[in-house]
Amino acid sequence: MSTEKEVLSVDPAALTSRMNVDSDREEERVAHLRNDGGRLVCHDLDDHLAEVSRLAAMFAEAFGAAPWAALAGLWHDLGKFREGFQRYIRQCGDPDAHIEGRVAGADKTHSAAGALWAQRYLEEVDKRTGPVVARVLSYLIAGHHAGLSDWAGENKSLHNRFASEDAQRELATACAATIPEHLLKPAGSLPDMADLFRYRDDDKDDPIPGRFALWVRMLFSCVVDADFLDTEAFMSPGKSEVRQGFPGLDVLEQSLSERLARMARDVAARGEADSKVNRKRAEVLRVCIAKAELPPGVFSLTVPTGGGKTLSSLAFALRHAVLQEKNDQRTVKLKRRIIYAIPYTSIIEQTAGIFRGIFGDENVIEHHSNVEVDETRETARSRLACENWDAPLVVTTNVQLLESLFANRTSRCRKLHNLIGSVIVLDEAQLLPVAYLQPVVDVLRLLVKDYGVTLVLCTATQPTLESRTGFDQAKALRGFKAGEVREIVDDLPGLYADLERVRVHLPADLNATRTWDDLAPEIARHEAVLAIVGRRADARDLYRQLKTESSEGLWHLSGLMCAEHRSDTIQAIKAALAERRQALSTGEVTQPIRVVSTQLVEAGVDIDFPVVYRALAGLDSIAQAAGRCNREGRLERGEVYVFVPPQEPPPGLLRMAKQKTQHLWKALQAGSNPMGVERFGEYFSALYRDSSLDAKNIRDLLRSRGPEFQVMFRTAAERFRLIDEQDGATVFVRYRRDPEDDRIGMWLNTLKKNGPDRWLLRKLQRYGVTIYNNDLQRLLKQGDIEPLGGDFPGLYVQSADNDVLYDKVLGINVDGVPGDPGSLVQ
Repeated sequence: MSTEKEVLSVDPAALTSRMNVDSDREEERVAHLRNDGGRLVCHDLDDHLAEVSRLAAMFAEAFGAAPWAALAGLWHDLGKFREGFQRYIRQCGDPDAHIEGRVAGADKTHSAAGALWAQRYLEEVDKRTGPVVARVLSYLIAGHHAGLSDWAGENKSLHNRFASEDAQRELATACAATIPEHLLKPAGSLPDMADLFRYRDDDKDDPIPGRFALWVRMLFSCVVDADFLDTEAFMSPGKSEVRQGFPGLDVLEQSLSERLARMARDVAARGEADSKVNRKRAEVLRVCIAKAELPPGVFSLTVPTGGGKTLSSLAFALRHAVLQEKNDQRTVKLKRRIIYAIPYTSIIEQTAGIFRGIFGDENVIEHHSNVEVDETRETARSRLACENWDAPLVVTTNVQLLESLFANRTSRCRKLHNLIGSVIVLDEAQLLPVAYLQPVVDVLRLLVKDYGVTLVLCTATQPTLESRTGFDQAKALRGFKAGEVREIVDDLPGLYADLERVRVHLPADLNATRTWDDLAPEIARHEAVLAIVGRRADARDLYRQLKTESSEGLWHLSGLMCAEHRSDTIQAIKAALAERRQALSTGEVTQPIRVVSTQLVEAGVDIDFPVVYRALAGLDSIAQAAGRCNREGRLERGEVYVFVPPQEPPPGLLRMAKQKTQHLWKALQAGSNPMGVERFGEYFSALYRDSSLDAKNIRDLLRSRGPEFQVMFRTAAERFRLIDEQDGATVFVRYRRDPEDDRIGMWLNTLKKNGPDRWLLRKLQRYGVTIYNNDLQRLLKQGDIEPLGGDFPGLYVQSADNDVLYDKVLGINVDGVPGDPGSLVQ
């Protein structure tokens, strides 16, 4: 732990005066300042560099790169020895003065000096290997505030930055300062070049573009997390202690075992233990626990919806991680985690809630926040508020996980080293983004190959992620090797046959559209029915049309509702369904339950209707919708009706998916099952064959070039956007569960007053709704919303005096959603 020294002053002016006359204190170099009730406390720079070096090396030891991280940590803040920086931080007394993006003037920057020193000094040490080692360290050191940069190019490249007069002056003035010899020229040999060549892209046995880039990003994660943690230990004493004390994964596994046993007893008490569905769920759970003893690698868990795959996959993950911990022969054992990734922000709260109910709030992180601070406007508090996944169980979104794996920003990259040795469960794996599928599969393969990750592809409609042959090889997916993905379930056809609980009714003409006016009376004839559409606007329009038939027992769900609102609505729907089942069992009169929803209910929402209507879409989406019908198998068969909606899906993936389903079904032989398990391989092969699997050329950008190992980190990160930030923005809405509920108002006031804390950002993320920019501009002009202000550009809040913007049923009164429609139209 690095040390701190109190400066006996009560204000910045007094601090400046004291230091100007106190020669002993003048020799002390300051890394950070903390204001303790009017007393400014200094964080010693020498100690900070030593501690960051130690922590970074400890993190990087997990993948054999400790010497690289140690050097980067030791030199990352060499520029702070500059007289200009020291004078600035002492005179202003601002706790944010150390944050490079917030300082004014080239004499106060500090992140280039250490990189340039590495280039100069390491070439002196070894003219052959020194420049190569320095290249790696330059990426890490120069990027520890602004993020990983492109090496070459016209836009903010490292090559141009290092050649600039400002950067050269930064190095010269840093070297002119009195820097201890043990920091400038540490004892020992250079990092082993074999480490670097082990991660080359052009490995002759299994070349995977981006391998070197991911290695650098992992090193970067180690350095920036070490920097954040040591800074936090100084800026927020006691906070680092809170990070300690998480229970071991074996304790969590025991908690899950106890919950599963209690659930089994409850099922037996209801007399339902011998139902076909519950027998199969128990079988899936048993086989998951048994297969967890297999060596690490890639697994698929293919289970029909309603087959209990959420808790079964978690049981697999915990058992597997516990066994790997026991088998870990390292002196310092790797801290393993479970990362549970879900496609939709709209349903992540349900899964996180289930896990918290089992393990406790303190042991589960739910991370899907759009609340990210602009790094050029960050503060000391906002830097410490970003997530590093410091818990044994993380529930996150595909967006958060995948964008982090291609990110260049410190706040996104910080968590990555904590993925090493983890078990990553990709729930609803069929929803991996098609336009980025090739680089996504590349990085998943690398996590397994180089970082000891076990990957579980969990879905009812398993995509085809093995390398494909037989068609245009230039467009073919270069995926997992044949046999590399191990299926956990032994008899897939038998499992699907046993869990077949619905009849699927196709329209006579797969091209004939139906209007809402025509469809609403038919839906309204059913007492309990779920209708799922593909667009938010469609959900609103169908809801309004059904309301003209009958408003009794009518519900709406879409992504225009914030997460808190959706959770409350889903719980109310579940309660109404339970009341209906109870009434039916006693012969009482039942109340109607009619729900109109977007596809957000198709993953992770365990509701059970006797009848489901689904707008024609991709085959996987229709299968997921069918999973909300007769889910518990209480009926001989549930009824699923597919209809052609009045409007086409938006151009792109959704429209293509719908067309592939139409083509597949038109070719069906009479009597064939349109939802047979064999259909899904055909569907995904056709979908991938006609899609660009690397639409933004990410693979090429991350390919290291030449002996200089040039990589385009920044450009790749800017292009890998599952949600296009330029097309949309987040609005915090003032949703209230009841008139007395003003939690959102209280939290927004706390944010504006005190700045961000992780607990606060986690609270606020449940009140965010993403809207298109054209809607945003209209609402701003009308005064319905206003910028959040401060350090949160791109974030907005519903005006305090506006009571009509957010509807208690339909959510925010705008249409549309930005982003990749394949994973985000809800």
